[in-house]
Amino acid sequence: MARKGILTGGLTQGDSAPQQRRTLPDPPAPRGAVGALQNSLTRLQENAVQEIDPAMIHSAGVADRLGADPRADEALKESLRTYGQQVPVLVRPRPGEAGRFDIVYGRRRVLALRELGLPVKAMVRQLDDQALVLAQGQENTARQDLSFIEKASFAAQLDALDYDRQTIAAALSMDLPMVSRMLKVGHAFTMEFLVRIGSAPGIGRERWMKLAEAMQDTARAARVEARLPALTGIEGSDARFEQVLAWATDTPAPKAARRKPAPARKVMSASGFALAKVKASDTGLVLTIPNGDAPDFPRWLDQQAEAVMQELYDRWINERTKDREQTSR
Repeated sequence: MARKGILTGGLTQGDSAPQQRRTLPDPPAPRGAVGALQNSLTRLQENAVQEIDPAMIHSAGVADRLGADPRADEALKESLRTYGQQVPVLVRPRPGEAGRFDIVYGRRRVLALRELGLPVKAMVRQLDDQALVLAQGQENTARQDLSFIEKASFAAQLDALDYDRQTIAAALSMDLPMVSRMLKVGHAFTMEFLVRIGSAPGIGRERWMKLAEAMQDTARAARVEARLPALTGIEGSDARFEQVLAWATDTPAPKAARRKPAPARKVMSASGFALAKVKASDTGLVLTIPNGDAPDFPRWLDQQAEAVMQELYDRWINERTKDREQTSR
């Protein structure tokens, strides 16, 4: 099977789309005094911390975070603004593009420094593609803030890029049986689905496995997918997971995961008449048409309700189809 790529283009917050993988042949090693001098210079350069324009640093490897945390990102940016960058990031020279680099780890710091207009302190290492993902994975393993599902998704992305199980195990510093369990969960969900929920730091493997098993029912999975937009009203990725699990298992969601009912809002005509009141909740949408300003309108709408609802439903289906087609491109 052809091995797929892991290198991506310019670094952005949601940048995770892989490009074709590139593996460069090893150049012939210089010998004698010249080779020893070159090796010494290379080691000195790699041990030194360099300042690099963040615009010259591109994304590489695979996505290790499921969506952004605006509050954490803002806190990081404020810390960098106040105290400066204390810990360097790791980059490698970008193959075929002199003066440009691929990020190995430290994406959030690069993004924050770019927004602040500050240079990036970085260590530069000569790494091939496999060494890059090993370094990224081992850095991720050492971090306490990556959740189970983020690590499982990381493993699934490496597997989809045709890395063997031994490499994935080395990248995540875990044994092969644990890698297999990670992959079962990581492959059970699309990246789009996981981003809707988020990192869910308080949710472990067993509950993700329970959700994966429930989503094997095609009809049930389709119903859950259709309700995902409602997650935007639920604060906290753990609570969003609990709501999705409740939908998938047909059980009541925990109180913490239930969305607070939004207040009813008025729909006004162009001339200022109150046409309707709309109130959304977890159980549905309530539309109230008063008799007040336009008493004939509710009776007319009652006669047209079936046709109007069918037209609105058809428009909704068409818009969803277009969105999915654009997402799949």
